Amino acid sequence: MSVIAKAGQDVAAVDTITVTIDGIEVAVPKGTLAIRAAELVGIAIPRFCDHPLLDPVGACRQCMVEVPDAGNGRGFPKPQASCTLEVANGMQIKTQHTSAIAAKAQTGMLELLLINHPLDCPICDKGGECPLQNQALSNGAGESRYQGVKRTYPKPVPISAQILLDRERCVLCARCTRFSEQISGDPLIALVERGALQQVGKYADDPYDSYFSGNVVQICPVGALTSTSYRFNSRPYDLVSTEVTCEHCAAGCTLRSDQRHGVVRRRLAAINPAVNEEWNCDKGRFAFVSGRGEDRLTTPLVRRDGELKPASWAEAIDAAVTGLKVAGDKVGVLTGGRLVVEDAYGYAKFARTVLGTNNIDFRSRPIGAGEAAFLAERVAGRTLNDAVTYADLETAGTVVLVGLEAEEEAPLVFLRLRKAVRKKGLAVKVIAARLSNGSSKLNAELISTVPGDEAAALRGLELPAGAVIVVGERAALAAGALTAAAEVADAAGARLAWIPRRAGDRGAIEAGCLPNLLPGGRTVADAAARVDVAGAWEVESLPTAEGLEAPAMLAAAVDGQLNALVVAGLEPVDFADAAAVRAGLDQVGFLVSLESRASEVTERADVVFPVALIEERSGTFWNWEHRPGAVGQVIRGTGAPMTDLRVLAALADGLGTPLGIRTTAQAAAELAELGGYQPAAPAKAAKASTRKAAAKPAAKAAGSDGEQLVKLSTWRQLIDGGRGQDGESAMAATAKPTVARISPALAERLGAADGQLVTISAAAGWYTMPVAISADMVDGTVWLPTNSAGTGLGELGVVFGDEVALSLGGEE
Repeated sequence: MSVIAKAGQDVAAVDTITVTIDGIEVAVPKGTLAIRAAELVGIAIPRFCDHPLLDPVGACRQCMVEVPDAGNGRGFPKPQASCTLEVANGMQIKTQHTSAIAAKAQTGMLELLLINHPLDCPICDKGGECPLQNQALSNGAGESRYQGVKRTYPKPVPISAQILLDRERCVLCARCTRFSEQISGDPLIALVERGALQQVGKYADDPYDSYFSGNVVQICPVGALTSTSYRFNSRPYDLVSTEVTCEHCAAGCTLRSDQRHGVVRRRLAAINPAVNEEWNCDKGRFAFVSGRGEDRLTTPLVRRDGELKPASWAEAIDAAVTGLKVAGDKVGVLTGGRLVVEDAYGYAKFARTVLGTNNIDFRSRPIGAGEAAFLAERVAGRTLNDAVTYADLETAGTVVLVGLEAEEEAPLVFLRLRKAVRKKGLAVKVIAARLSNGSSKLNAELISTVPGDEAAALRGLELPAGAVIVVGERAALAAGALTAAAEVADAAGARLAWIPRRAGDRGAIEAGCLPNLLPGGRTVADAAARVDVAGAWEVESLPTAEGLEAPAMLAAAVDGQLNALVVAGLEPVDFADAAAVRAGLDQVGFLVSLESRASEVTERADVVFPVALIEERSGTFWNWEHRPGAVGQVIRGTGAPMTDLRVLAALADGLGTPLGIRTTAQAAAELAELGGYQPAAPAKAAKASTRKAAAKPAAKAAGSDGEQLVKLSTWRQLIDGGRGQDGESAMAATAKPTVARISPALAERLGAADGQLVTISAAAGWYTMPVAISADMVDGTVWLPTNSAGTGLGELGVVFGDEVALSLGGEE
């Protein structure tokens, strides 16, 4: 018996048994597979179907071993598949290294697999990193005895817009079908036919449109599955690989980014057992080409005579310095969610020490009242040691999701929850207006809730000790939901986690990109904290008044109370009211933009600085767990644009107050030296904008025209209209259709049937789209995607929980 425990955990006893492999005795936990026991003593057994994260199946029969003694003094009469054989105490196993029987079985199996396998190696995407190539060389025969004609199929067969199948290469290992069924919960492909005709097939009317389909390409051992974006693009041995952290969401997946000739050719999931294990979503895998379009900014721009014109870096810096000097401390800083933590820290320091203001906010999205105070009290300043982690989700008995649609907004959190549901019986409860496809795959219990009533639903829960409550950023839009989540967690002895949508959000909080927060979780209202940071930054003092939140800054720009804005990349449609954002950008006295691609901000800016793409720089993203993830610099060269931090440092020099940091390493070291902080008093809520409420008159009342007033439920789908996915048309083709989901009762009142057009209208505009009737949808509610292609709710000026008018008919 062995004792296994991690620091701070209870000691757990594990039953062990002893097995001998090729004459080497090893103690392993009871239930260990023979192939895993061999790995523990450094013995590699060839395999194709085996994968440590998939259930054993014994499909390929390549891992055959001889078992002269099964632990009871008797052996197996024939070779056994080591990937399905659980070892027993005293078992004797001989692999191909010590057994001619095992070696012959493996060589024969390879010979059979190669009978119909095409000689595609010179053109196959897998060539150079192919397990079949490697094992044919190490364990196969020197030449083939087969003289017949190889079986062929038409190729390739698209099983989705981005995944292609070459059937004659397939060795029927079932890795792809098992992944789809067991890991992602999308059983849209299967092994069909029998015998020599068996092959991977898909449903005639349902393509393999899974958010995780790219993983089957990576785990396919023979190149039978390829992606449209990488097919015939490069050779593995021509690629230079760099480990990075994904920039698309807060999951923090570790990826391998492969480049050739200064261009990223593909991205793969890297192995990180604590975070993404060996998986990632298709958005992180394929959406890396958005910066290659004609809208890429490569030179500074300065507005002269009402028109943006190219300028030198010196001219652009001088123009920005002149405008910011005129503005004084009446400046706002909007950083967005794209920044690595080092750049976010640079903006936080720049705002306080150079501009003299706490008007800084990373939240380019709808903001709820009291959210900043919640983030200060429950999120900021935490470390990985006192935060909820992926492992905690996996071991919790119950997980409650509030304002978070895991598969859409944090896909690797979804995969970990699904693993726990399958393997450990995790109970998932979802407080929402409907049970989504992702929640169904978690066997989740739906707590039907009208948008805005989440606080009451939370207070009605009875949770066991050790449960985890997970809140997403949308929870802040439901009155009292964040407070209720914290109070219920405290009362029940549960743990509380906050999962934002963007990769840079958690690091921005830690860096101090909030109007009520300084770096390390220090609050602006705490005088001792201000003194602490001022001393570290070597300035006399910091501004004492809490700053404005993002909507309030934009409203102040319209009212003439702010003279300038410094913007680090945002899209107006992402906010609650896109028109109000555009008005603020239009009417502010001076606008400085730091971005990599031309945008709506560029059109309105007075000075534009081009900054590096994520692959052109290094840095760190903090994921939702508070775990730092390194971003390696993939593309190197003297022509790369400057980082945000270097631009800020140059502006600070021109404004006469040096920033003191210029490089990523300097910023990281300074932030680490500041460390965390325990506030002396509870944080106060930051000033919230009242502009949104004032700008949104109620939707018109239902009348004889058949309109129904309903509450709005919404979330962003993983593949949507976001600009970070531009340029990847195959992935865009797998996006879910844009529909309005309503309950059967509401459909009856409208007289609507599935597929009919309905119009959703608010004070700022309307959208028309097909309707889908969902049996589990709470009545009096309509669900819409937040930002599908061509449909952004920011254009309507409405957010989750608002009231909209719904009517039958309209034009697409």
